[in-house]
Amino acid sequence: MNKYRLLLKNYLHQQLTEAGCDEAGRGCLAGPVFAAAVILPPDFYHPLLNDSKKVTEVNRNELRIYIEEQALAYAVARVNEEEIDRINILQASIKAMHLAIDQLKITPSFLLIDGNRFVAYPKIKHQCIIKGDELYASVAAASILAKTWRDEYMLNLHTNFPYYDWNTNKGYGTLAHRRAIEKHGLCIHHRKSFQCLPVQLSLSNL
Repeated sequence: MNKYRLLLKNYLHQQLTEAGCDEAGRGCLAGPVFAAAVILPPDFYHPLLNDSKKVTEVNRNELRIYIEEQALAYAVARVNEEEIDRINILQASIKAMHLAIDQLKITPSFLLIDGNRFVAYPKIKHQCIIKGDELYASVAAASILAKTWRDEYMLNLHTNFPYYDWNTNKGYGTLAHRRAIEKHGLCIHHRKSFQCLPVQLSLSNL
């Protein structure tokens, strides 16, 4: 049995309709930041559910299918690289969460936000919870959806930019990714405000 699963709670306030929110891709050098908002039934259970970083890719994909089938409502949104560079990654992550909440077919009465920073969503109270994806099922479910949707997006980008190895690193700053940037330069999907190399490249140098 997944020992972390024993710690997951199905709600913070039993009487409220809660949506868990989380993001994926905040630390990447390339690609959008994704966020998900998920409302689960009060008796939701899956033995593999946990923070997406602690679940294998195969199990994440299995969980995605189950969550999307069983959730009362879910939505996934993204903010692209240009906007990340314009408003910064924190604000972009929060905006992606707001966009996901906007798309929920059920309006929640309370939001569980993974992490410690958030801008209040209009007319809905929230609570920021550090490591919320290890504590609450709806936040863990949001982390799974944000991660799997983003990974799928980066796999599609990989077909046009195979030399960055986005099929394996998903845009994170691995050594292979940084070496590919050094060799091929930045592309349109890289975040120009991030330190991709010790000496930052720009499209004007390509």
